Amino acid sequence: MVGGNAIRGTRVGAGPSGESERGESAPRRRISYWCANRHEAQPSFSMDAEIPDEWDCPRCGLPGGQDEKNPPAAPRTEPYKTHLAYVKERRSDADGEAILAEALERLRQRREI
Repeated sequence: MVGGNAIRGTRVGAGPSGESERGESAPRRRISYWCANRHEAQPSFSMDAEIPDEWDCPRCGLPGGQDEKNPPAAPRTEPYKTHLAYVKERRSDADGEAILAEALERLRQRREI
């Protein structure tokens, strides 16, 4: 005797299949968005939904706009800065020399004691 699984081929909790059992789906419209890499995305929206000006491209992640000829520019990312780079932004070379001289003087005074 073969196992008597009555819901074979469906997942647990699955509802009835077929449009007639689920009811009518809401009317939809597809809007095209183009990114700077000329990829086209066509998400569907409900007819009464507010359409966003930009949509992220599912292929490359860049923002896409509805104007194919003039897509939005890619966001500018700042390169990673080291701690030393931030310090150099705040201090001039003269300030650095003064701080170094002060620290060396303190070290020399400790060694004399």
